[in-house]
Amino acid sequence: MPVEFLGIAATNDGSETTSRSGAAFDKEYTLRLARAHEDHGWDRVLFAYGSGSPDPAPAAAYVASRTERLRILLAHRPNVSYPTYAAKTFATLDQISEGRLTVHFITGGNNHEQRREGDTLTKDERYARTREYIRLVKKIWTSREPFDHEGEHYRFHDFVSDVFPAQQPRPDVSFGGSSPAAYATGGAEADIYCLWGEPLARTAEQIEAVQDAARAAGRTDVPRIQVAFRPIIAPTEELAWEKARRTVGAIRERREGGLVRHHRGGAPENTGSQRLLAIAEAGERYDRALWTPTAAATGGAGNSNALVGTPETVAQALLDYYDLGVDILSARGYDLLDDAIDFGRYVIPLVREEVAKRDAGRTARGTRNLVAVDG
Repeated sequence: MPVEFLGIAATNDGSETTSRSGAAFDKEYTLRLARAHEDHGWDRVLFAYGSGSPDPAPAAAYVASRTERLRILLAHRPNVSYPTYAAKTFATLDQISEGRLTVHFITGGNNHEQRREGDTLTKDERYARTREYIRLVKKIWTSREPFDHEGEHYRFHDFVSDVFPAQQPRPDVSFGGSSPAAYATGGAEADIYCLWGEPLARTAEQIEAVQDAARAAGRTDVPRIQVAFRPIIAPTEELAWEKARRTVGAIRERREGGLVRHHRGGAPENTGSQRLLAIAEAGERYDRALWTPTAAATGGAGNSNALVGTPETVAQALLDYYDLGVDILSARGYDLLDDAIDFGRYVIPLVREEVAKRDAGRTARGTRNLVAVDG
């Protein structure tokens, strides 16, 4: 199966290890980073969402109008707009990008962060709202006749959009999470299901849970799987591990110095972060190259487990996940621009080459089996 690579479309050069050098929305840097991804073999970039961060939708439109091939994954929280409005925004952006949009719906795993924008629902209520929201967006994208809706969270009458996506019948929907409620929602509604990088055995368990949820929802297909990592690469193993230790030191220094705004106090509320911290507590290194101190240093924040080693080591580690059924590999370094270029130059070609060999081998075996049966 084909493999795709997802990078980050940051609007400034700040990260967990360094303060940003300019404004929150640095227009020149935003475009420079996106073009670095497009020029170095990446397939798409994520425009993330934060309560006080620049609005990702116009930033995505800006990049889409100035790139040719790069696809866009737009993060969106249902609490920030009505589904009728959001569906039109997404359709317009898909037209601007000429069919390069995927929408990533975020339920929200932290009450404090949600309340920053007036969202006071409980976690279970948020999941119910997200499911209703996604279904409405899909219907708006594909309905040419006006319709009414009387739901638990949304009500409207006689609505029909006058703008439709360039992609037909609609853009893909992306979703993520590591709780039973997340599996149920994403298994039912998502075209792509997103996971944070965990050890291979735990990732396999999560993939099975997503697939079980899809079948329980009556689907005849299952979502594609995306897994996210923070690669730390260098020309030699020794240099890579030195770089990894420096990276963790920089993360801790920024957090201890109060230079990072926290979304929560105490233990994380969301299951995904709880899982990352439990994995880190159980061990620092897993499988071929997975390293957990980066996750521990951030308090289990988001995509934070690293893959450490030479480009060859990290490529082989990514292929281990590909062999589990992961066909979208998300990667983001700590020096966003330089790491995107290095990963694109030195890791992506290795993975693509090995995937092509695997696919060719499967095709050859299938042909031999067919000949044997016919014979």
